[in-house]
Amino acid sequence: MSGRRLLIVAHAPSPNTLRLRDAAASGARHPDIEGVETEVLSPFDATPDHVLAAHALLLGTTENLGYMSGALKDFFDRIYYPCLEETQGRPFGFYIRAGHDGTGTRRAIETITTGLRWRAVAEPVLCRGEWREAFAADCEELGMTLAAGLEAGVF
Repeated sequence: MSGRRLLIVAHAPSPNTLRLRDAAASGARHPDIEGVETEVLSPFDATPDHVLAAHALLLGTTENLGYMSGALKDFFDRIYYPCLEETQGRPFGFYIRAGHDGTGTRRAIETITTGLRWRAVAEPVLCRGEWREAFAADCEELGMTLAAGLEAGVF
């Protein structure tokens, strides 16, 4: 199955969150995965047209005051109604860089994506507490999982 598109929309305001975004993209672009184009955008740059053209999405955010980043919220505000009817069932996954527990952030993302009727196809990656190198590996695996699933036609 060729011509599949994975859209990564990730807020990366720090060197460590940039590493998470880049790790997810690296996993999605694994050399063994063919026929999947991966596009990486800031939430501020992603438009409804990007979402409509994607076959799956990977979202990334920081935990800000127990909620998703304002950047990801802005993305959802702009794409929600233009994409509501057209993207039902769209497979997605997400990761959260949480200084605390990420619970409120996870709940907020799940509430909005449930409203969009998107379909979670991977467990969220919650990067909690002090920075650990394993966070990047977990995000890389998430990117690889979504791209491999697209390549195989699983979703």
